[in-house]
Amino acid sequence: MKSKIVENIKVIFYALIIAIIIRSLFFQPFYIPSSSMEPTLVVGDRLFVSKYSYGYGKHSFPFSPPISKERFFFKQPKRGDVVVFKTPVDNRTDYIKRLIGLPGDEIQFINGDLYLNNNQILKTKKDIKNLKIYCSDTTIDVVAYDEKLPNGVTYTSVYRSDGSFQNSDKYIVPEDHFFFLGDNRDCSKDSRYLNSVGYVNKLNLVGKARIIFFSTNKNKGNIFQIWKWFEIIQWDRLFDIID
Repeated sequence: MKSKIVENIKVIFYALIIAIIIRSLFFQPFYIPSSSMEPTLVVGDRLFVSKYSYGYGKHSFPFSPPISKERFFFKQPKRGDVVVFKTPVDNRTDYIKRLIGLPGDEIQFINGDLYLNNNQILKTKKDIKNLKIYCSDTTIDVVAYDEKLPNGVTYTSVYRSDGSFQNSDKYIVPEDHFFFLGDNRDCSKDSRYLNSVGYVNKLNLVGKARIIFFSTNKNKGNIFQIWKWFEIIQWDRLFDIID
């Protein structure tokens, strides 16, 4: 009996070690709790983030142990990547946003348009039927656009139709830092707000969002209500590749 208990403990221990290795070095699941990245990501999405995409730092590991102030095997993120990072304010909270500015870039909003290095980002109005965008628990009226970055990455962003973020100072991204925006432009706390998010150091990068593996609609019920799964699960979002 004693040997069986010891054997079970060993199995559990090895399983935990394997899980920690996978989570730290390869993929980690994340849950989307806010509407700041709609329509790309919605509340209830569960996704996998690749930990190896930008190399490894202390935030690659559970509880962010202070093992080093360096980032190993660093790979430069690309404009347009959807990235999970730890907020600079507390180095603890996970945020997910789209990378817009690289070190040395200049970003500015002028009359509601996004400028990168003094060039306006190409923005094409997009007609999406039955588009429903939230800001917290409130539905907002928006105008959707396809925005195209200089490297060719195209994504959908939305702006409030009843008054959007218009003008800003010029943001100049420091060395080893990055500038992020939410796709839901008027419902996102991101790098525009220097006191709460601001520029994100490369050490704060956690990984790149890759694929939605599960998604539920919180307005239709709880995931534990198994008998309502066909209604709760957002089937059309399962296994969507994140662009």
